[in-house]
Amino acid sequence: MHSENECDPNEAFPLMAGIRRQGKLCDVVIKVDGQHFSAHKIVLASTIPYFHAMFMNDMVESRKMEIEIKSIDATALEALVNFAYTGKLTKVRDACANYLLQRIHPQNALGFRHFAESLGSSTLADSAEKYIEWYFHEVSQHEEYLSLSLAEIKNLLNKNDLRVDNEEQVFEACMRWVKHDIEKRKEFLPELLSLVRLPLLSPLYITDRVRNEEQIRYSIQCRDLVDEALTFHLIPERRALMESFRTEPRICDINGYIFVVGGLNRHGDSLSTVEYYDPKLEMWKLAPPMSMMRSRLGVAVIKRKLYAFGGYNGRDRLSSVEVYDDIQKKWNMVTPMLCKRSALGATALGDIIYVCGGYDGVTSLNSVERYHPSTNSWCSLAPMNKSRSAGAVIACYGHIYALGGHDGLSIFDSVEKYNPATNTWTEAPPMLTKRCRLGVAMLGGKLYACGGYDGSSFLQTVEMFDPITNKWAYVAPMNAQRSRVALTANMGKLWAVGGYDGISNLVTVEVYDPKLNEWKYAADMIAHEGGVGLGVISVP
Repeated sequence: MHSENECDPNEAFPLMAGIRRQGKLCDVVIKVDGQHFSAHKIVLASTIPYFHAMFMNDMVESRKMEIEIKSIDATALEALVNFAYTGKLTKVRDACANYLLQRIHPQNALGFRHFAESLGSSTLADSAEKYIEWYFHEVSQHEEYLSLSLAEIKNLLNKNDLRVDNEEQVFEACMRWVKHDIEKRKEFLPELLSLVRLPLLSPLYITDRVRNEEQIRYSIQCRDLVDEALTFHLIPERRALMESFRTEPRICDINGYIFVVGGLNRHGDSLSTVEYYDPKLEMWKLAPPMSMMRSRLGVAVIKRKLYAFGGYNGRDRLSSVEVYDDIQKKWNMVTPMLCKRSALGATALGDIIYVCGGYDGVTSLNSVERYHPSTNSWCSLAPMNKSRSAGAVIACYGHIYALGGHDGLSIFDSVEKYNPATNTWTEAPPMLTKRCRLGVAMLGGKLYACGGYDGSSFLQTVEMFDPITNKWAYVAPMNAQRSRVALTANMGKLWAVGGYDGISNLVTVEVYDPKLNEWKYAADMIAHEGGVGLGVISVP
């Protein structure tokens, strides 16, 4: 039982809301679109990560009585401030979430995720989670990361979707967290180190860096993990016995061989030929051919297996599917698609492959189906809003994006995205240029669309979509016009392969460096020209 003089903490915020309505004790005025909102810095900083960062990190705004904020409407800001005092959600919750999402940064991403969960906004929480995965290395450099709980750090290090340049970044992030409070955290090191994929580190790095860490030297369990990693390198014949999650690259750590599959020769005939490019040796080599000829096919890769979907064999549109096993170095047929398709789009999301649209020999398609490699089975999904032949499909932040293409009459700049959780397609911001026969790829958390054909010109322009800001922008154009171009990401760069420039089928390959914003030529293909299927198989 409470005495009359005891204070219930739950009553504090409603009391402060009442004080704010009276205009008393307010120490900040936020101005948006000519409207003014009085508030208390302590309340805003206590409940909203954006304002916490603003007022607690010695930003210039922390010393101002009046602060002007742009890029948000007054209604959304009012709802956000009201939430700070009441904890009650409003109908403009998503507008607030979108505003916050545009201001997410490696320094505040973890706080945003916690706030999103308390806000009950799955949109913001999912986006923040994806942002953390994509920018893990940058996120791990900041104070929020060092304050994570053991359960949170384990969950993060265990993620298969971390976008890292190499596993060294994961190891360094692990050690950074442990050393932040070494006396309390050193007992957790064996458990955390088991989540780092040590066999993927170079032998030199393991010997010179990992093995010399004091806390690792004094732990039998840690030393066993290091020995396992060295054995993986020193005795290759034992690798098959050691296979575990620690020996498999993280899904988003793309570093491998670029496989070119099928396509057309100079006479316009479909090919079964396969070649691959080794970026380290900077040369192309032949690989075993497919069992049948395929041009205008779809390609997707899961766990060092490359799938070739449908296409055109010179006579018929195909529903057949075959898979190349890079370990066995051979192709095998799997269950065919439910619909025959050429000029289709294909992409992998997790352990599932999605194929969208295409042409069945009669009409452009809007149908979509999904392949489960684990059961070797297909199922139909909700159709796209548009029929898209010669469009492009890519997995992006947990969604499937379908871009451009044509329906036999019009070429599109439109983009739509599929949510696997709801089996629905919704419109996304259109590209800046209408394109069919384009190439798409993901790199550094951004979606790139290049080349194609707009109905009158063969394109060399390239544009980039930022899922965080939801906007497109042009980047440096390719050196050549490329319709029917294939695009992929590998080793931190974009690779544009083949295509048609309006005069000739192309054997050339260009590489885009996002840091320099420029394209340079790489070695020409040796067995293909024109439009090809493309996929990257990770280096073992």
